[in-house]
Amino acid sequence: MQQLFLTSYFEPAMKNTPSPDRWLVLLYQFPKGPDTRRVRMWRRLQRIGAVAIKNSVYVLPNNEQTQEDFQWLLADLSSNGADAAILESRFLDGMNDHDVRELFDAVRRADYEELRDEIETAIAALPAGQDGDHAETQETGRRALARARKRMAEIAAIDFFAAPGRDAAEAAMRTLAKRTTAEATDAMKGEETMVPFALENLKGRLWVTRRGVRVDRIASAWLIRRWIDPEARFKFVADPGYEPGEGEIRFDMFEAEFTHAGDQCTFEVLAGLTRPGDTALTHVGEIVHDIDLKDGKFGRPECDGIAMLLDGIVAGTGDDGQRIDRGCVLFDDLYRSLREHRA
Repeated sequence: MQQLFLTSYFEPAMKNTPSPDRWLVLLYQFPKGPDTRRVRMWRRLQRIGAVAIKNSVYVLPNNEQTQEDFQWLLADLSSNGADAAILESRFLDGMNDHDVRELFDAVRRADYEELRDEIETAIAALPAGQDGDHAETQETGRRALARARKRMAEIAAIDFFAAPGRDAAEAAMRTLAKRTTAEATDAMKGEETMVPFALENLKGRLWVTRRGVRVDRIASAWLIRRWIDPEARFKFVADPGYEPGEGEIRFDMFEAEFTHAGDQCTFEVLAGLTRPGDTALTHVGEIVHDIDLKDGKFGRPECDGIAMLLDGIVAGTGDDGQRIDRGCVLFDDLYRSLREHRA
């Protein structure tokens, strides 16, 4: 086993956010006996989002919720005759924090991809045309959408480091919703119906998005600050069903006021609404699109370099506000470069 620096589990609880260098480790060993106990424990570990770093050695980021999750498992293990312990730790050699985060991201990415595939299968099974006119089709679609939303909430709850893949799954959910509800089908008649606000009325708002901001959310926050709401404040939430409070506007999250539309990422939608004739901003949107959606639609040569810089910002801090602040500097420089190059 790689070296660990171990401290008492009974230290005061840390803040309820994942720490970049403090982890909870569950170690356990069952006596010889039926494999059903091992399978049941493995399933419970999957449900709480723990990942294995060795056989029967599982890790979670250290916060109040994960401490409680491991405590319940420890009680279950003890009642089934297993030797078990919970350790608070940080890595000194062998694996490092980045390696462990990649383990979490790989599992959650696979979860999102599996969910997206399931949704796309449900969409493909629907008849073509105005499906909202068919009660049976509409009900089938609603059941599929309800299952997808439930599964999305389950994955998001254990997506500790904002793994890639969620945006594609949410885009598939939006397509399913449009195919199965008359209201959503009506909304497709004009993209302007998805934005119930005049841009000039969006000053001094609290802008809400998912925690763990990456390329599209960072770029969108930059655009919001620069051209829509210079005094914008940002709030980061985990719940995919978050309902906005008074004065709050959601962006780049499921059912947000501003989010993906068709094959456009959130940044492209915002750019088209605020500065549709700005060629440099359009080029920024093409770069953000290619990095975010990974479909190579525009083939922008800048993508690899900008993606590396954004990866550095994300790796450098887990604080979403700091990511946006640092990203704003990057996008200011990128926009200036594209504008001057065109001139």
